[in-house]
Amino acid sequence: MTLLHILDLLSTFVFALVGARVAADKGLDYGGIAFIAAIASISGGTLRNTFLGLKPIWIVDPWIITSVLLAVLITLVFRRVTHVGKILLIMDTFGLAVATMSGTQLSFEMGVSWYGAILLGLITAVTGGLLRDVLCQLEPVLLHRETIGTSALMGAITFVGLHQVNIQDNIAAIAGGAVVILTRVISIQFDLHLPKFNKSK
Repeated sequence: MTLLHILDLLSTFVFALVGARVAADKGLDYGGIAFIAAIASISGGTLRNTFLGLKPIWIVDPWIITSVLLAVLITLVFRRVTHVGKILLIMDTFGLAVATMSGTQLSFEMGVSWYGAILLGLITAVTGGLLRDVLCQLEPVLLHRETIGTSALMGAITFVGLHQVNIQDNIAAIAGGAVVILTRVISIQFDLHLPKFNKSK
């Protein structure tokens, strides 16, 4: 099992855990919690692989499903339901960074153009959270706060830029992941957002 694979499993677990907690907070039943956890954690990678002409990783890697089930089990065992707190927010940010780098790097390995790699890295990172919020009837975090999309985009651009100047991919991935984390942490700490459209009266 490679380091990248371990990190992929960890990000899957983190996204599934956050998804399960959000679903539990909305009062969904066990099946609903499991479904939202799965959607939150594997839909981004599934969509990316579909665009790349690959099988979804959860079909060929049972450890992915195991990670999702473990997150659901933890949520059900620890029944105290709370809104996503700081620890889960930190974990979610780490998962965002890993997913962004995983999607971008895999795209390059498949011979995708630099701009395609950036977009697929972004898709890998944000799709699960977007669908999670929509299915749980929440205003999607991606669309109005915390600069999740911006963080993933900046990280993917960093990876691609370093890759284009022949920096080793492992180093580029660490740097890109750090940019994702730093951008999101700064945006949350200082309550920074993208400009919002103001309708003229």
